[in-house]
Amino acid sequence: MSQFEYLIFIGRFEPPHNSHLAILRRALSLAERIVIIVGSDRKPRSIKNPWSTDERMVMIRHCLNDADRARVSIAAVRDHLYNDEQWATGVQKAVAKILRDDSATANARVGIIGHSKDESSYYLRMFPQWKLIDVENIEGRSSTEVRRALFESVRVEEDSIVFDTDAGNLMLIESAVPPAVFAYLKAFRGAPAFAQLAREHYFIKRYRSAYATSPYPPIFVTTDAVVVHSGHILLIRRRSEPGKGLWALPGGFVNQNERLLDACVRELREETKLRLPEPVLRGSINGEKVFDHPERSSRGRTITHAFYFEFPFGELPNVRGTDDAEKARFVPLAEFFEDFEPRMFEDHFHIATYFLGGD
Repeated sequence: MSQFEYLIFIGRFEPPHNSHLAILRRALSLAERIVIIVGSDRKPRSIKNPWSTDERMVMIRHCLNDADRARVSIAAVRDHLYNDEQWATGVQKAVAKILRDDSATANARVGIIGHSKDESSYYLRMFPQWKLIDVENIEGRSSTEVRRALFESVRVEEDSIVFDTDAGNLMLIESAVPPAVFAYLKAFRGAPAFAQLAREHYFIKRYRSAYATSPYPPIFVTTDAVVVHSGHILLIRRRSEPGKGLWALPGGFVNQNERLLDACVRELREETKLRLPEPVLRGSINGEKVFDHPERSSRGRTITHAFYFEFPFGELPNVRGTDDAEKARFVPLAEFFEDFEPRMFEDHFHIATYFLGGD
């Protein structure tokens, strides 16, 4: 008899690599069934999250033979960067649904398996109801090295992607991922989405090189404006990297001679041409909060101070995109909550929903 009836395996799988597969094989040897939880559901494509949930699920399934595939269930869970309890609840609900669909008994033997690589693996200990199987990182692979090699297997010249014969990076990828994943990644290099991600990768690489020789990594300070007017939220669409084409909250970096609120109001008016008098804007603030997740920005450690401006009723003021904003618009809140999470820059969806009660 197997040690467990179910083992839970949580990861982002961006992309699945050989160390993931080794853990999965270990799980299959210990349990009758495996539940794979794919994180970062409904995220926009970025250099950290290049592949959709469906794409990652397909890659995982094609790493398994038919017999093992029949023993594996896969579910997706959204991120909640500033609310671990909501994230854990999402995992618990996903697992409970799979067990319920399988007609598992209430006293089914359930465990969780994973590798405690560093502080980021604390989530493995958030589920005391499941016995933890902590395994080694066999082969020592990481998704980060695979993504970096993939983007650097091409060159970016102005607006063109140049596919050199880069045997080194492609060989590194081939050695790190299962054959099915390697085939998918090679095909993905021909997709329009890959070209934009490669441009963003090199943008971030140049950006970080500007402070690479600093004795201490810099900490950037920004502000963001959550403006809600008559049941609509004010958003901008980004004109350039990083996050080109994604929607965002109006905001930007704090100048050396500015206070936080001054910077927020300045950026709000510069990016949207919102023609409300400054005293009216300042008088409409209904909340503020610091958002400081260490990985919230690909540019480096960035702490943002968000201000919530609330106008309960009235005609929507005119706005238009300028500066770094390709477009500005007021989006109905129902549409925002329903459709915009996979289209939002960095953690801006989480920032907005913190004030609006949707995350």
